Amino acid sequence: MSAVRVAIAQINACVGDLARNAGKVLEAAHSAHRQQADVLLTPELVLVGYPPEDLLLRPSFVQRQQDALDKLRADMAGLAGLHVVVGHVLEHDGLLYNAASVLCEGRLLGTYRKQELPNYAVFDEQRYFAAGDAALVFSVKGVNFGVVICEDIWFDRAPAQSARAGAQVLLVPNGSPYNTGKQEARQDVARRCVEATGCALLYANLVGGQDELVFDGASFALDAQGRCAARLPDFTEGVNLVEVDAHGAVSPASAGADVAPFSLEEQVWNALVLGVRDYLGKNGFPGAILGLSGGIDSAVVLAVAVDAIGADNVRAVMMPSRYTADISLTDAADMAERLGVQYDEIVIGPIVDAFESALAPHFAGRPVDATEENIQARARGTLLMGLSNKTGRLVLTTGNKSEMTTGYCTLYGDMAGGFAVIKDVPKTLVYRLAVWRNTRGEVIPERIITRPPSAELRPDQTDQDSLPPYDILDAIMARYMEQNASPAEIVAEGYPREAVEQVVRLIRINEYKRRQAPPGPRITPRAFGRDWRYPVTNGFRELL
Repeated sequence: MSAVRVAIAQINACVGDLARNAGKVLEAAHSAHRQQADVLLTPELVLVGYPPEDLLLRPSFVQRQQDALDKLRADMAGLAGLHVVVGHVLEHDGLLYNAASVLCEGRLLGTYRKQELPNYAVFDEQRYFAAGDAALVFSVKGVNFGVVICEDIWFDRAPAQSARAGAQVLLVPNGSPYNTGKQEARQDVARRCVEATGCALLYANLVGGQDELVFDGASFALDAQGRCAARLPDFTEGVNLVEVDAHGAVSPASAGADVAPFSLEEQVWNALVLGVRDYLGKNGFPGAILGLSGGIDSAVVLAVAVDAIGADNVRAVMMPSRYTADISLTDAADMAERLGVQYDEIVIGPIVDAFESALAPHFAGRPVDATEENIQARARGTLLMGLSNKTGRLVLTTGNKSEMTTGYCTLYGDMAGGFAVIKDVPKTLVYRLAVWRNTRGEVIPERIITRPPSAELRPDQTDQDSLPPYDILDAIMARYMEQNASPAEIVAEGYPREAVEQVVRLIRINEYKRRQAPPGPRITPRAFGRDWRYPVTNGFRELL
């Protein structure tokens, strides 16, 4: 009994671009056929992209997707002996299913319907899909392959059903978005599935950015003993081959089919780069523009943008006020020169003076406060949006997750823009990313990394005038916002009561700001956006 050559395809699908997605599957099929593969495994819903969301509620979309599937099946008629597992939407008896079909030489051999429909965090598949209830097993060269989809392997039912139907190898199409720790979690779940079924497991994941989600690839193959026999690259498209036999032995069969994972910093950096590249590219923006302040956040965003789309497509604008330090001007210009981007300076003093003069009669008798600071931020936001309108380039905002948590940001000011690159990156991780990026070439001036962070909206201002130290703030944020710990539990861990009360209060009162923030790449287990759905109007108080 010979081994079966299985090609695992990491494909960057674009939601709704049916012709493009079908073309990528066909290209992967031709590549697999040239490499004498017997089976090609593609990701979950690869034909429509993931997640298609309310496009699924449009009958014309579902029909056109079926037309694309029929054409794809016909286009692969000449690929003799190749069995292609394609993820798609199935309509049957008025219901929609998250499905995967096995196509071979122009024929449909069978279709599997996903049984476990996730409805938590960023997933809401129960809004659209009905659940399947039957196994799909097919045989190639004496090896029996069972198809299950993504969430199915997190539960016992579908894999056990496939094993009972004779499967020796599980083929698992996936649309599993990245967050820190997710790659290890996937392999742990897959290993438990292997232990429970005795089947080898081949896992094919999407790659690419889709609005707030970034898919990291990192597909893998486990043998029947649960050992990782092959691992595909992070954040990279490609077709890589493994060989598997009826006993569950698995081995790499092509270059690139067994690579080491990235470090945490490299994972996050690549997720941000891919998220920016695909958001701009898939939406047709000709480039990016951002405000460069001489601080750490805008420095990291600029470096990410250049890595994503190239220096020629990025424009940086320094907009100094009366409070901008000379070293901020120097460091911003230095970094722009290092990266080779277009760099401009627009002084905002006259604009701020005009605003303040117009408002002076209405502010009479009231003390100076954050209002005047916000006028500066909004002047900058207006300038950037004007440049965006004129050039077509998208404004990248530069606020981090710590600021989004506490509302340390200005509506229609530094929050004005189209894509918030580091909105899910805590401040402490921003620093780690800057240090890591400089190991690949020092593009961020050292002083930007080492000087105390400041919004520079009033004399001698630092962030810690208003906020707890970032290591404490970020730890409280992670426990309360990402892990749902109570304030009392966080204090019991040793964090200062006053800091916990402050952070929890700021999270609550700034929800209205976050609702108006642009989307940005999700890189933590819980991000503000599609998996944080707190009401703005909210009378609940969680007290110590």
